[in-house]
Amino acid sequence: MPGYTRTDRVEQLARAASEKTGSSLEDAYAKWEREIPLGRLGEPREFAALAAFLASERASYITGSSIAVDGGWIRSIL
Repeated sequence: MPGYTRTDRVEQLARAASEKTGSSLEDAYAKWEREIPLGRLGEPREFAALAAFLASERASYITGSSIAVDGGWIRSIL
């Protein structure tokens, strides 16, 4: 369950949001970052690290799980 991760798609969304509101691209990112308890967007390598772990032998007993990789954005128990 990835949260806002700095990808090409999120860049497109930030550009669209800034054009729609007339604000800067930095303002679009800052709005999202204020909503994330860690105060920043995720990096693709952080999501990739979870995917690599889940595909590894060390995670062989993990099944049917949803794991948030979102910097604390989801504020509920899943």
